[in-house]
Amino acid sequence: MPEPRYRSRSKRRKKVVTPSGENKIHYIARTPSFAVCALCHGKLKGVPRASKVVGKKLNKVQKRPDRMYGGYLCPQCLKEELKKNARKEAKI
Repeated sequence: MPEPRYRSRSKRRKKVVTPSGENKIHYIARTPSFAVCALCHGKLKGVPRASKVVGKKLNKVQKRPDRMYGGYLCPQCLKEELKKNARKEAKI
């Protein structure tokens, strides 16, 4: 029976054959997914791929890029949104 901390299904189970020939199960923490852009769903650069626990301990500068909508929109989508909003304001 595994230790109680490993009984959770949040850990990934990997079957490993040890050098002695024994079959064992290694419990590995799952890697978090990449942060994605809200519009195009592409990967956001500058946002760490860290778990929530680790991410909370990071500084604000390390969590996301320092620009408008940093960590929410990618630069290309932000550029397009700003252009779209500027065009709307010019029409009014």
